[in-house]
Amino acid sequence: MSPSLRRRLPQLATAVVLAALYVTAGCLYDGFFSARVAVNLLADNAALGIAAVGLTLVIFSGGIDLSVGAVVGFTSIFTATLVEKHGVHPAVAASAALAIGAALGAGMGALIHWFRQPAFLITLAGMFLMRGLAFLISTESTGLTHPLYERLSAYELTFGEAFWLPATALALLAVLLLGYVIGHHTRFGRNLLAIGGSEQSALLMGLPLGATRVGVYALNSVCAVLAGLVLALYTGSGNPSFGLGLELDAIAVVVIGGTLLTGGRGHVAGTLLGLLIFGVIQAALVFDGRLSSHWIRIVVGALLLGFILLQRLLLARLGRR
Repeated sequence: MSPSLRRRLPQLATAVVLAALYVTAGCLYDGFFSARVAVNLLADNAALGIAAVGLTLVIFSGGIDLSVGAVVGFTSIFTATLVEKHGVHPAVAASAALAIGAALGAGMGALIHWFRQPAFLITLAGMFLMRGLAFLISTESTGLTHPLYERLSAYELTFGEAFWLPATALALLAVLLLGYVIGHHTRFGRNLLAIGGSEQSALLMGLPLGATRVGVYALNSVCAVLAGLVLALYTGSGNPSFGLGLELDAIAVVVIGGTLLTGGRGHVAGTLLGLLIFGVIQAALVFDGRLSSHWIRIVVGALLLGFILLQRLLLARLGRR
């Protein structure tokens, strides 16, 4: 097997698992192959997918970010409070949330790089900070009744009579496309993969480690804010509890999608496949109706363990320790 094909093997394995799960569910449950279910796989998991795209880029560089879920919750209650209680236009509220997210991410990236602190600890502190701020703003859910939210939630891009995409699914696809371009067709993306592959080698090549690391954490937090905005639109409310555990689901999606957790290898398209696997399992449990939702954690956990072992095997075959 050629080295290039071996590097793509995790994504190929993800595609095979996705196809097997989808076909099996379609054979077991009537209506599973319908267009509505296919659309819902994207729409229902849009916030998770957007957060996972940002984390994919961070993991490319060998980093991690545990603050994602807290940023999602903060964004939803922050924008809902500004819009509903203070009369701020949703676009202004969203812009303010994006600025806060970018500043948070850039600050964490700076601390990680220039103070040589573990990403786990810095982003854990970011998680506590943003979750605390979310509950400081409000401890209860706030409904969104602004006409703009109503128009966006009702919007659908139709393709004939059989297929349509709601605003949340369109937002996910737009972020996936942008993440693909940034991660695989820009110098910034190549720098991320180089740093994740070997930070020492990247330093010897003269790559801008500091700027790249600050940039990717800022970009990741912006993705988390976008996920919070999409989740608020999807639910029609803001809630400080939104996003609890979402960062762990996003990491699982990224790893199941074939991205190496230690950095240096991966693909944004694989993240989409991992997200669809998550969605198919979720949809199958809904169709079955007899199994607890906890089964999704069991299945995803088993898949996660399997893909980690597969990655370890491939690394050994490629001669990387």
